[in-house]
Amino acid sequence: MFKKTTWLFISLIMILSVMLAACEPAATAVPTNAPVPTSVPATAAPTKPAATAVPTTAPVATSVPATTAPTKPAATPLTLGMLYVGPSNDKGWSQAHFDAAQYVISKMPGTKLVFVDKANTSDRPGTTGVQLAESLLAQGANVIVFTSDDMKDDAIAFTKKHTDIPVIFASGDTVWKDGKAYQDLPNMVNIMGRMEYMKFLAGCSAALTTKTGQIGFLGPLINDETRRLASSAFLGAQYCWTKYAGKNAADLKFKVTWIGFWFNIPGMTSDPTQVSNDFFNGGYDVVISGIDTTEALVQAKKTTAAGKPVFAVSYDFANGCAEAPAVCLGVPYFNWGPLYVKYLTQIQNGTFKQAFEWAAPDWKNINSADTSIVGFNKGQGLAADASATLDKFTAELAGGLNLWKGPLSLQDGTAYLKDGEAATDIQIWYLPQLLKGMDGQSVPTK
Repeated sequence: MFKKTTWLFISLIMILSVMLAACEPAATAVPTNAPVPTSVPATAAPTKPAATAVPTTAPVATSVPATTAPTKPAATPLTLGMLYVGPSNDKGWSQAHFDAAQYVISKMPGTKLVFVDKANTSDRPGTTGVQLAESLLAQGANVIVFTSDDMKDDAIAFTKKHTDIPVIFASGDTVWKDGKAYQDLPNMVNIMGRMEYMKFLAGCSAALTTKTGQIGFLGPLINDETRRLASSAFLGAQYCWTKYAGKNAADLKFKVTWIGFWFNIPGMTSDPTQVSNDFFNGGYDVVISGIDTTEALVQAKKTTAAGKPVFAVSYDFANGCAEAPAVCLGVPYFNWGPLYVKYLTQIQNGTFKQAFEWAAPDWKNINSADTSIVGFNKGQGLAADASATLDKFTAELAGGLNLWKGPLSLQDGTAYLKDGEAATDIQIWYLPQLLKGMDGQSVPTK
């Protein structure tokens, strides 16, 4: 009897224990050793975070029980691999990209940078851009950035070969669906700033300063980009020369001389120092630089010190006037950081996909480090009255003034835009010649 009663009592206890256990929630296993992916396959559809994940930039939902630790999404640690066409400290194009990488690191903690500079066939004979990019992969890079239009073929070849690596190609048009060179590359984005606006300002500052009515443009090599930027400087100069200075358009001389590359390579290019001197010795008292380096400023400083006041406009780099501030009218520059942060964030979020972005300035503040992709910093050489006029011109542009509007003709007299016709993005990007009224070569010598 005793044994039977005892057995019944024990059985009841066991049944109650099982029932209580069934009422508790099941524990969620969180793998502590799951590998973090080193790259996001660009061809994959954007992935959504798991239902229990809480984005690191969003507030934690109040419905999450306080006893449950929030789960973070699997963010990809980014190692940015960048190829610079020139030295990373060139005070121009390449340094603007290098500094943008530092901006990224400040905004996206944990991001690392590896890079190769002087990535061009002259400085690194026997190598290709694909090889250099792959050397960055070997150093841990999981995003590759090609920073020059000169790298176009290598950027395409690398992107096709490494379809699991996100690629950012600055200044190209490879994945612009409306462009002439479109290719379906799901793991590439093209980014570019609308520097044309800032070249308007460069040309205007030159026109408001020149005493001789002669403006020189120190150009790199000849392609679609450099034609439209030189022509934008001319349009800005012509507008301010006639409207604000009240002078005849025919009295303004605007000449372009190309050196053959983005910067001086002895034996391969024309010497930008000599080209600058030729301008100044020939009566041109303002030279607008379109190359990556500062020869125009250096020679303007020397010429002025010798008793002949002349000026220059720098290019590319926000601090471009620092080389010779007293003779610098200003610098139109690129601010790549915000665009890099935008697309690198997409990579981390798993939403990165093919895109082409030709980004406009932030007209609320063209020199905002966080919002404006291009800007214009005035130089000490710009007179106070010219500075005030430049502000008026900037306000006009912000209000919708479009200098890419007809009537405009190409250099050889071919009609380009009818009276009142506004150029399309395609017409501006692929400008086939310099504009009527400009001196200089329009197409490369074959």
